[in-house]
Amino acid sequence: MKIAALQTVSGTDVAANLEAARSLLAQAAAAGAELAVLPEYFCLMGRRDGDKLAVRERFGEGPVQSFLAGSARALGLWVVGGTLPLAAGSDRHVRNTSLAFSPAGECVARYDKIHLFRFDNGREQYDESRVIEPGGVPQAFTLPSRDGHAWRVGLSVCYDLRFPELYRGLGADLLLVPSAFTWPTGQAHWELLLRARAVENLAYVCAPAQGGRHENGRRTWGHSMVVDPWGAVLAVRPEDGPGVVLAEIDAGRLAQVRAQLPALDHRVL
Repeated sequence: MKIAALQTVSGTDVAANLEAARSLLAQAAAAGAELAVLPEYFCLMGRRDGDKLAVRERFGEGPVQSFLAGSARALGLWVVGGTLPLAAGSDRHVRNTSLAFSPAGECVARYDKIHLFRFDNGREQYDESRVIEPGGVPQAFTLPSRDGHAWRVGLSVCYDLRFPELYRGLGADLLLVPSAFTWPTGQAHWELLLRARAVENLAYVCAPAQGGRHENGRRTWGHSMVVDPWGAVLAVRPEDGPGVVLAEIDAGRLAQVRAQLPALDHRVL
C-alpha cells in the first residue's frame, strides 16, 4: 500500500491552510496513495494559543471536518486530519483531535491527544495545557487496503511520541504521528524517537510534520518521514516547506520482520 505523509507550513488563515492541504492531498492521490496523513495543526497555526478557541468545531460538524470528509470522497483516499480543535468540556479549552476518514467520507476514528507538550529552554516557551484539554483513550482503526490486507492503524500526535507505552498498547501495524515538533526538539530527537517506536513495535511509522517558519515566528522541524518495522527510513523530506512524502508499506515485509524477530511474542511485562 502506498501512503503519503504531508508536510505543511500552516499559517493564521484557516481557508488558506485548507487550500494548501487540498493541493497536497490531490498530489498524494495522483501519485497512487491510498492513505494520506496531514500534520498536527494543519488547519491553523495561530499567533496565540487562544486562537484555537475561535475556530473550534463540535464533533461531526464544521468547515474543517467537512473539508476532510469531502476531500476523502472526492479523491478516493483514506485521509487523516493531523489535528484540528474540537469543543472540550470547558469554554477555555479545546481538544487537539486527529480524525480518520474513509474514501466514502465517513469518520472512522477519533483520537484526542493525550500527552500535552510543555517546553522552556529560556528562549522558547510552550504549554499546551493552557488551552488544550487532554484526551484519555488510545485509538486505532482498521484500513482494508486495495490488495486485500487489513491494516491496524494506531493514532497518536506529536508529544505522544515520547511515551512508548501508548504505542505498545495499540497493537498496530502502522503508527501515525502527525506532529509540529519545535526546531530544537526535532533536531535532537525526531528521527531517533520515530525509529525507536518502529523498532519497538515492529511496525511501520508515518510521521507528517509542520516544517518551516510560520507567521507567528515559530520554526518547526519538518523532516516528515516514513519508517519501516526494522527502523529504516523509507522516505523523508529533508528540507523546509510543504511537500508530499510517499512510501510503499508491505504486509509481507511486516510479517517477515515479526517472524524473524518475534519480540512482540516475547513480552513478559
